[in-house]
Amino acid sequence: MDTSAIKMATPVEKENINQLTFPKTEVVTDDLKREERDNRIVRAMRLGNNKKIKVKIHFEDDTEIKKVETTIWGVTEKNIILKQETIIPINRVHEIKFF
Repeated sequence: MDTSAIKMATPVEKENINQLTFPKTEVVTDDLKREERDNRIVRAMRLGNNKKIKVKIHFEDDTEIKKVETTIWGVTEKNIILKQETIIPINRVHEIKFF
């Protein structure tokens, strides 16, 4: 993945995420990077639940890479769950950044 594409990610409000369309394909092709992403997602959920710490999620819908700053409330095998039942498929997440 091109890191410049991440830097140019379009900000999106979490309230608008449920209106996006997500393809079923995986955006991270390297096994080690996928494992690192999955570990960061779980860590972000724990920090969000325990300390209300926000993270920046870079993800891709059917048109472009987007970013949202939010807390992660839950994680399933396939999805990240945000406030108000907003869902981002894990296979569409490029990276999680802590700040």
